[in-house]
Amino acid sequence: MPLDPTFVADPYPTFAAMRNEREVHWHEELGLPVAVSHAACSAVLRDRGLGRLWKDKEPVAAFGAFNMLHRNSLLENEPPTHTRLRRLISAAFGRGHTERLRPMVSRLADRLVGNLADRIAADGSADLLEHVAGPLPVEVIGELLGVPAADRGLLQPWSNTIVKMYEYGVAPAQAALAEQASGEFAAYLRTLTGQPGLISDLVAVRDGSDRLSDDELVATGVLLLMAGHEATVNVIGNGVLALLRYRSQWELLVSTSDLLPGAVEELLRFDPPLQLFERTATAPVVVGGYEVAAGTKVAALLGAAARDPAVFDEPDRLDITRSPNPHLSFGAGIHYCVGAPLARVEIAAALRALCDRLPGLRLASEPLRRPEFVIRGLQSLPVTVGPV
Repeated sequence: MPLDPTFVADPYPTFAAMRNEREVHWHEELGLPVAVSHAACSAVLRDRGLGRLWKDKEPVAAFGAFNMLHRNSLLENEPPTHTRLRRLISAAFGRGHTERLRPMVSRLADRLVGNLADRIAADGSADLLEHVAGPLPVEVIGELLGVPAADRGLLQPWSNTIVKMYEYGVAPAQAALAEQASGEFAAYLRTLTGQPGLISDLVAVRDGSDRLSDDELVATGVLLLMAGHEATVNVIGNGVLALLRYRSQWELLVSTSDLLPGAVEELLRFDPPLQLFERTATAPVVVGGYEVAAGTKVAALLGAAARDPAVFDEPDRLDITRSPNPHLSFGAGIHYCVGAPLARVEIAAALRALCDRLPGLRLASEPLRRPEFVIRGLQSLPVTVGPV
């Protein structure tokens, strides 16, 4: 852990063994304590003695763009800066962007699943990530931000490159690529302020005399792409894989569309797209009986929290009727994901379109998993169609 291929393929037995011993473990390889119970992970996310305290990546001169994006990010700040940023960003989101996009997301999902069906008909199988899970969030975030359709192909490579920096043991060459992508993406977003969309709304939003600075505006756009793209593509990929492996749950969803909202929540829980999230103690705190000294980092293992039998009955079983479902996949506390409503709309639209158009969907061959741990997802998901 965290890069052992066997562990990356299925970390949940390891999480269970750790959780059976105690709620928080010191992890030698990561160099920090990790919370593995739902209660301890929730405490890491909610305790105000633990915060997101950004520290510039060094050497600072080599990571100017990457550090700027994170120094000004809603995700990497605590009150009062976080309170101010969230108020301004929420005011722009509150202008109905999620509801405005809902019909477009539904039409887009139908079109992408239609393309997938055509490819399967022509070739016998096709990659669901390539044809549905990947392009859906990119198109939606592009529409949200006001990115012209011709430029949206730029977004996914930038996002994929930058988020690799959130793994452990990043190679220098990969770090250099992330800095380059950060600079290119930031420069591009600065050109969008005249386009209709969220970027222009963020420019216009005011709280009295306060407004987002240019750097805060750009950092917000980058955060929305990375969080919105990575979460959605990986929930769809991980989730469809789980449904196809638990065939009875797929068939139940196909036959009972009313279960769609609960299915979205269960897929978010069952195999979370973000497995680890760090906090730093601003004062001494105790989490799950573990004393965390001031200035020390601590991580919540969200995938471990999602399989805690103290909270979820039969946690290793996929159950789209599960209720309640208090997963932590969108975070908790003041850093709860601001884009969660839109992500839910996208995931639901993809599932609905797949169930309607391809009820006989099946795995064509074993999927290929990404080698990273923190961001959990697939590289490919080959699917075909069989009898219903």
